[in-house]
Amino acid sequence: MSGLRSPPMVDQRKLIKDCLKNNPVAQKQLYELFAETMLGICYRYTKSMHDAQEVLQVGFIKVFKNLHQYKQEGELGGWIRRIMVTTAINYLKRKPHYQLDLAFEDSYLHPVEQNQPDLNLNMKDILNLVRQLPPGYQTIFNLVAIEGYTHVETGKLLGIKESTSRSQYLRARALLIGWMGKHSVNDKKNNYGG
Repeated sequence: MSGLRSPPMVDQRKLIKDCLKNNPVAQKQLYELFAETMLGICYRYTKSMHDAQEVLQVGFIKVFKNLHQYKQEGELGGWIRRIMVTTAINYLKRKPHYQLDLAFEDSYLHPVEQNQPDLNLNMKDILNLVRQLPPGYQTIFNLVAIEGYTHVETGKLLGIKESTSRSQYLRARALLIGWMGKHSVNDKKNNYGG
């Protein structure tokens, strides 16, 4: 979870204390310390940079409103990250163009094959493929695979059954594996003139 820690030269305790006093300079400094990283997190859950920026702004309003609840146990960046993830999920639930994609079905999923293609992709390629998933799959994949939420936690956060979270995650994973295989094959053809 690199990028979540503030630079060592910043006295976090003093910064938080000043933010709690509604000091605009301290609030700006806190925002600037984490905004870039948190925007990336917000963008992973949305389908546009405009939506991600909206989530970021609402998320930081919540950060400043609830900063008194931060117990200074664990990383401040991790605490802010959880707020951003929750804000992103709530944003998706409220917006009509995301609501249909978050209507999860309970249905049987055939097992995913263990034959995984020989992949030759970098992290940027993989994250771009994750962004191409339908919003529901993308949301669950992000929560489980990237944020580290359990299926129980994901289910509670999204208001779905644990089994639905598992099946949607497996579907997302199967789609990604298929896309990665095609992407990797296309790269090999391009590299070898095929």
